[in-house]
Amino acid sequence: MQGNGHDDARLPPLILGLESSCDDTAAALVRGRTVLASVVVGQTDLHASFGGVVPEIAARAHAERLDLCTERALQDAGLPLAAVDAIAVTAGPGLIGGVLSGVMIAKALSATLGKPLVGVNHLAGHALTPRLTDDLPFPYLLLLVSGGHCQFLVVRGAQDFTRLGGTIDDAPGEAFDKTARILGLPQPGGPAVEAEARGGDPERFALPRPLLDRPGCDLSFSGLKTAVLRARDGLVADQGGLTRRDRADLCAAFQAAVADVLVEKTRRAIAVYLDEDPAEPAMSIAGGVAANSAIRGGIETLCAETGLRFTAPPLALCTDNAAMIAYAGGALLAEGVRHDMSLSARPRWPLDKHAAPLVGSGKKGAKA
Repeated sequence: MQGNGHDDARLPPLILGLESSCDDTAAALVRGRTVLASVVVGQTDLHASFGGVVPEIAARAHAERLDLCTERALQDAGLPLAAVDAIAVTAGPGLIGGVLSGVMIAKALSATLGKPLVGVNHLAGHALTPRLTDDLPFPYLLLLVSGGHCQFLVVRGAQDFTRLGGTIDDAPGEAFDKTARILGLPQPGGPAVEAEARGGDPERFALPRPLLDRPGCDLSFSGLKTAVLRARDGLVADQGGLTRRDRADLCAAFQAAVADVLVEKTRRAIAVYLDEDPAEPAMSIAGGVAANSAIRGGIETLCAETGLRFTAPPLALCTDNAAMIAYAGGALLAEGVRHDMSLSARPRWPLDKHAAPLVGSGKKGAKA
């Protein structure tokens, strides 16, 4: 990334970021818009035999790895711990055990070093990533699409977000993971389904496009996942199992349905956003599912058609990482945000404080 966003000779503060909200343990060092080091250690191998993330295993791994990730980030940047000016940490939302691990380590570092502590909303980290990577001017439209979240946001500032709509049940990443399990594919499901879909026929199976018959920007993916299950069960009943072609075609049909829904709902969100007459209309996509080329490409095409500048972070900054947390922490620090030892870990933490909670989210509770 070029430059640090400051014209004066004084360097912006060096922020150590820590991220542990799900199954990626991460540490990063960021100064302004310059990422000096970013370390991410995944846990796929720890959870592979369980078919999904086990919160207790994830929390223990974070506790064991956060200090190692921090040491490696400092080594990669060639800097001592004493050079850090502030510690930023994901304080929610996420799996509470993992978030707590990060918060406790961040508190210890803050107390030991005597440096400011900033608790960061994980979703704000994703939402502000276009500022880190492309210096996108406020306000911009963001589609945050990941394993646990999916929402359209107008990003007006580091603490100012307006939600235009979101998923009322499964997030797209959850639907990808569940579809992968239904079809016997490995986790994480997103890359596995996308890889299979490349060789499939998206038109063989007529899967639904949920909520397109209703106005607004809210989304639903639970019924789409159920439709894949029913199609699989029908094939198994008729022929005794799935062929490789069946699996590829189901993946292609599922991915096409998700992309169609997201593109149409994005079209509606763009219309609402443009009604505000922003000076420099722009849109970005962030979160792990933003790495999906079909979804990313569809929204990029839509932005070209509607006259919006389109940006998307590098793939390494779409998935969970600590560079986005460090950058967001720096932005909050510049606005005077500081936290003390009472900072708590939060499993739920909505960005738009005025929007009603999204309902119908099943076992994982109300979406943030």
